[in-house]
Amino acid sequence: MRARVTIDRQGVRNVLNSPKVAAAVNRSARRVARKAGRGASVQEYTTDRQAASVGIPAEDQAKHGVLVRAAQAAGLEVRVRRT
Repeated sequence: MRARVTIDRQGVRNVLNSPKVAAAVNRSARRVARKAGRGASVQEYTTDRQAASVGIPAEDQAKHGVLVRAAQAAGLEVRVRRT
């Protein structure tokens, strides 16, 4: 017999937009930026959930993989998409 699962979409939305999730996302982004070094910047924003991005000079990523290495050093799982 299969179990029936119903997702509480409003509950998930509330969690993803909570101050605790925002703090965790922003803390992770700042950690990655610190590991990436000078030239890294963090942008915190909200879409349908709390989000943050880390920007670095494109050349640093292209030549040295700085952002990928920084994310890994910060303890994040990084999977490179093969196209």
